[in-house]
Amino acid sequence: MGQIKSEIIAVGTELLLGQIANTNAQWISQQLALSGIDVYYHSVVGDNLTRVYEQFLQASKRSDVIIVTGGLGPTDDDLTREAFQRLTKLEMVEHKASMEKIASFFRKQQNKMTPNNKKQARTFAGAEVIKNNVGMAPGMIVTHQGKTWVFLPGVPKEMKPMVTNHVLPALTKRTGEFSIIRSTMLQFIGIGESRLEHELKPIIDQQSNPTIAPLAQDNGVAIRITAKADTSKKAEQLIQQTKTQILDGVGQYCYGVDNETLEEKVFQLLKEKDWTLAAAESLTGGMFSDKLVAIAGASAVFSGGIVCYDTKVKENVLHISPATIREKGTVSEACALEMAANVRKLLDSTVGISFTGVAGPDTIEGQQAGTVYIAIVTKNGNEQAEKFTFAGDRAAVRRKAVIKGYEILFNYLKL
Repeated sequence: MGQIKSEIIAVGTELLLGQIANTNAQWISQQLALSGIDVYYHSVVGDNLTRVYEQFLQASKRSDVIIVTGGLGPTDDDLTREAFQRLTKLEMVEHKASMEKIASFFRKQQNKMTPNNKKQARTFAGAEVIKNNVGMAPGMIVTHQGKTWVFLPGVPKEMKPMVTNHVLPALTKRTGEFSIIRSTMLQFIGIGESRLEHELKPIIDQQSNPTIAPLAQDNGVAIRITAKADTSKKAEQLIQQTKTQILDGVGQYCYGVDNETLEEKVFQLLKEKDWTLAAAESLTGGMFSDKLVAIAGASAVFSGGIVCYDTKVKENVLHISPATIREKGTVSEACALEMAANVRKLLDSTVGISFTGVAGPDTIEGQQAGTVYIAIVTKNGNEQAEKFTFAGDRAAVRRKAVIKGYEILFNYLKL
């Protein structure tokens, strides 16, 4: 069969309503990629027979493998089997072993089994039935008109063992050749997506294998490198070669790989230098400290933080000069520098960082919403303060200020 084109369909109105996230498709895609199977489409369809049928019809025309999750339960709105039968006219039969398991469950619970539960044991004639070791409804692999259909329960703890133990081995046999797909993410900060793409244009224009894709994120930009090869080793070599090319051009903006976060990188750099950090937070209200404290072992580098939202706290706890507040204001470079210097001294740390500004929606001291000052002061007397204007609502301004604080620290510590 060669390289196959696959897609994933999730059935369930609760997904469309946003009541639960479609994590199944994400997880299945990851597993297929590791097995060298390309996923071309993700779709979600509600519990409506006509719409499920139409989705199946479209999938049958464009994909070699269609994996369906959900809609295999006992109720009237579980319509996956009915939609597939409408499409294929295949006969449905009662799977004896599954029916016995369902009946046994109700006997053990000392509950009377309602007739609709028998529906869960219905499978298509000739299907490869996948035992459900956790729940009721079995999975199925059905081959019809040269296409492979996989039907799985929507409950993740039921679905995942089926994919790992049965579906992936079955699909890799159908490919005829085992291809490997490997992917890695390079995380960047301090450079926009358009600028990053411009800097890497010569590499991107020449890409074929591996492929390179810039991805905008809340906390920066990422580059995804994806390679295909016959072996894991070859795929990793291809990725490493492209990674080296990318970092030769824009490596100064790269802070991590894959799921590594900016705060984790700052933590690592502080630890390497044997430095400690203290934070004074006004508009961010502890958000900066919370990210660092969430990292295991943070106590080795983080002395603590002071949330100084009110002006009286700035004066009485942080000992900010009344003259600074009177002449420059709390939203000022002078106040930010004094906050960073004082929190460093009070908490006996190597570095102090401070955040002061206007999250919004109202102006403060004549400063517009989005105005933020961030300062760092070190034990050896180095200091820097920067003014920023962040767009967005109150939550966005606060979030962007925290990310910028980590970016400033990262750039300072990596020198």
